[in-house]
Amino acid sequence: MNPSGGRLIGSYLTMNPARMSRDLFSNGIIARRVISTCQTHRSKSDSGHPKVLTLDTLNPCIKTMEYSVRGPIVIKATEIEKEIKKGLKKPFTDVIRANIGDCHAMGQKPLTFLRQVVALCTYPPLMDTKQFPADAVEKAQRILSGCGGGSIGAYSESPGVEVIRQDVAAYITKRDGGISASLDNIMLTTGASDGIKSMLKLLKQADGAKKTGVMIPIPQYPLYSATLSEYNMHQIGYYLDEDTNWSLDIKELKRAVEEARQYCNPRAICVINPGNPTGSLFGSHLTTVIVIIDATNP
Repeated sequence: MNPSGGRLIGSYLTMNPARMSRDLFSNGIIARRVISTCQTHRSKSDSGHPKVLTLDTLNPCIKTMEYSVRGPIVIKATEIEKEIKKGLKKPFTDVIRANIGDCHAMGQKPLTFLRQVVALCTYPPLMDTKQFPADAVEKAQRILSGCGGGSIGAYSESPGVEVIRQDVAAYITKRDGGISASLDNIMLTTGASDGIKSMLKLLKQADGAKKTGVMIPIPQYPLYSATLSEYNMHQIGYYLDEDTNWSLDIKELKRAVEEARQYCNPRAICVINPGNPTGSLFGSHLTTVIVIIDATNP
């Protein structure tokens, strides 16, 4: 499809549907804008053929998605920032974004070592300049040795670059007091969000009389509820207790899963620890209890 005019959306969808879903439909506001575009061009294309993508044919799961941390409040904040830059007078001088943990945007300095390794991997001739510390050079050389052709531009194995997975396995083994971790059980993802979405894909069962259910805490980070909507899965909310510093009550877990059985097939429980956005901490004993409850509720 020609990526111009009214065909831009259809072309993008054809080329990369996963990215379109993530980028264009990350919140309800953007979704409605795209839907509006679909409505404008919903009857026929320039060639006279019926439009493939319209409001009626759009994936209904996408239309119900909401990602509030990037919703109308954030859009309004961006508009205010632009107005301030243009010199429009406000009773304040800047906008503090508290919707996501964007550390660098808030002025936190990046870790020098990581930036050095990335720079060396991206442009290996920098290793000959003697301007980088030996440990950064050593790390970059190790990573490049595991890449095809010694280049990070090469395709990796599906689970990720093996030498990096080796290092991850070694870290987990050390963290867990010597309990061995295998690199064959480790898959690298482009951030935690993609990892979470991959797990939910694995848990989803074929659509039937009842949807696949996943227990998530309330309040929660909206990635979970948005992804469950996108995958046509059922959200089982269990409520944290604000009066006890957002602690998790076992009775509440049992209530949530028992009530949900009439609507869905519960398959998993999500525990956000430390809590986001609550900041609460759950000890290992509570995690053990959760696993026992889950095992006794097949």
